[in-house]
Parts: sequence; C-alpha cells; structure tokens
Amino acid sequence: MSWFKRLKDGIQTATKAKKEAPDGLWHKCEKCTELTTHKELAENLYLCPKCDHHVRIGSEKYFNIIFDGKYTRLFDDIISRDILQFVDLKSYQDRLDTIYLKSDVSDAISVASGKINKKGLTICAMDFTFIGGSMGSVVGEKISRAIDYCLENKTPLLIISKSGGARMMESAFSLMQMAKTSAKLTLLAKNRIPYFSLMTDPTTGGVTASFAMLGDLNMAEPGALIGFAGPRVIKETIKRDLPEDFQTSEFLLEKGFLDFIVNRKDLKQKLDDLLTMFSHIETEVEVIEEHN
Repeated sequence: MSWFKRLKDGIQTATKAKKEAPDGLWHKCEKCTELTTHKELAENLYLCPKCDHHVRIGSEKYFNIIFDGKYTRLFDDIISRDILQFVDLKSYQDRLDTIYLKSDVSDAISVASGKINKKGLTICAMDFTFIGGSMGSVVGEKISRAIDYCLENKTPLLIISKSGGARMMESAFSLMQMAKTSAKLTLLAKNRIPYFSLMTDPTTGGVTASFAMLGDLNMAEPGALIGFAGPRVIKETIKRDLPEDFQTSEFLLEKGFLDFIVNRKDLKQKLDDLLTMFSHIETEVEVIEEHN
C-alpha cells in the first residue's frame, strides 16, 4: 500500500503539506463540466474549448472583442438613485451602494463608440452582474443618449442585451423605459441609421418586450435563453410540458423571431459585413433619390 503514501525526499509527509491549486485558476463549464484555465478561456473569447458553450461576459469584454483596439466610453457618469425610497428585504439604495463597491460598471448597461475596420459603430452592452442586468431608468437614459449620439455622428447602433427584465425597485419608472427606448429607436429608422440587436444569455422580461426585438436585424449567440417569462413560470402557468430547447436561440430562429445566430468568434467579422452591406444600401438609396 506504499503507493498511497505521500513522500518527499523519501520521507512520508502529512496530507496537509499538499499544495492546492490557486483560487480562480480554473473554469468549469456549466454545460459539459470541462475544466479550462481562465487564461485559455479568455484566449478562446470565453467559449468552452470542448462544447463551445458561450460563457456570460460583461460589456468591457465585448468592447475589446468587437472594436479595433481603441474606443471611447460614453455616459459613465449617469448612476441610479432610489427616488421611490423602495424597501423590501433591504433598501434599494443599500443594494446600489453594495453593487457600486463590488462592480466596475456604473449600471446595468455601458456605452462605447469606436470602429470596426475603420467603420464607426456605437455599442450599448448590458452587464448581468449589475442587479441581474435589470432595466432601470439609467438603462433607458443611456440607450436614449446613445441614439442621440448615433444621430449626431451618423453611426450605426448595436445593443447587446443580457437581462433578467425590468428593475422592479423602480416600479413604473422602470416599465416606462420600454416605451421610451422603443420610441427613440424610431428616430434611427427615420434617419436610415442601422440598428442591430444581439441577444445573449439571458434576454428576458421587459428588455425582450422592447428594444431587444426591434433591431433592423435581430441576432443571438448560440444557446441563449430568450423570452418574456422564464420557461419554469410558463410551464407552471399552462400546466403543460414545453418543447425541447424552448426559448433558446435555435428555437426562436426556427420560429422566425431571429434573423440569424452568430458565434462569438465570428461576431466582429459579421458586424463588419453588415456595416459594409448597409452602407452600400444607403449609397444606392441616395443615388435613386437624386435621380428622382
């Protein structure tokens, strides 16, 4: 049984001398349970090397993946306030104070403007780590200002959704953002400025019921949960089993709610192709209008 003994220089040592792996070194895929170092995961754009599962990432990582290195962050000075003095298990202001200490983002959405292969693009990217990516007044205001920025600078808009829905601690002020963002997006359409919507895991609630589904092109990452109410709530409500892969990107693509699914590795090239295509369409429309 000597092969079970821990030896060092021929001397048996206690198990407590065993060196443990440092915390934060490994990532375990929630889909296939494959172990990957965080370094390898980052180099693979946060995709599981074994099953290609798309790990949830925040706004900063999306900016680094999509833009050509440099970009300008916008509206980071806008932060949420507890204007209703809302209290459940704890006050909304206490929740905000706690998340501000833990998070490196100012709210559940961040805005940046940069270039993809010299083509301008403004991105609003949601962060699920900030109160579940919930849509509050600040989310609606940042999207509204991003649209104004796009109108002023003639740059297309991409919104990357990742949300649990409306931020109910803001009550009707949160729900009002659905109408506010939807109305503002019509200004982009009237000015023929493209708006692309990318839905990631999860995209639910009021976000799905408003700006996430209003893109000139609606796309999603593979395997993302997309819907209004979650599948568990729907199943309990209708008392019936749901179809396989219900509310996944693949299911919505089959039912016609999405234009296409894009792998994160292909995202930058796909956006480059779309920007090129839409710029050619705009040029052709201008030529036709001049002739008329």
